[in-house]
Amino acid sequence: MSNPKANPKESCAEQGEQPPQAPEAAPPASAAPAKPEESPEARLKAQEEENAGIFDQLLRLKAEFENYRKRMDRDKPQWERHGRAQLLSKLLPLYDVLLSAHDQVVRRGEALGKAGEGSQDVAELMRGLEMIFKEFTKLFESEGVQVIESVGKPYDFNLHEVVGRVETDEKPEDVVVEEIARGYIFEGKVLRPAQVRVAAAKILEDKK
Repeated sequence: MSNPKANPKESCAEQGEQPPQAPEAAPPASAAPAKPEESPEARLKAQEEENAGIFDQLLRLKAEFENYRKRMDRDKPQWERHGRAQLLSKLLPLYDVLLSAHDQVVRRGEALGKAGEGSQDVAELMRGLEMIFKEFTKLFESEGVQVIESVGKPYDFNLHEVVGRVETDEKPEDVVVEEIARGYIFEGKVLRPAQVRVAAAKILEDKK
């Protein structure tokens, strides 16, 4: 009976076999060739090329910044105008209410005066409204806001918004006969179109 702890080489010899050979070690890798050292002239040329690239990037950044600054300077007046126009547009409804109240008080005062029933309270209210009305008017005038003249003018779709028609033979067709709400122009552009009624030709009824 064979000994399990016997040497493998002896077992192979007894059986007439060649013992397994150990793998041969790989030959040492050849060393990489040394990189030739750059000459001072080559290093100087490489540094100059790098500096030129950086300088070119700086020039492009400077040009982009100049374009941005010019664009900002060019657009700034438009932004300012847009902001002013928005503020004035928000004030217009308040101005409409004030204008309507002013006209009503004036008519009421005239009616009371004709009836000989003038009231001190009405007179004071009229003076107060007149002062506020004048301040609003000064504000709009100082900002370059102009009222659109409508009544008696031909209808202009750029300036007027038609909210109704009035049949009449006293005015040519499409002439503004009544203004419902004032329109305004701000720096040459329509801030709000005037709401108007225009004349329309009368429809002749067939006589029976």
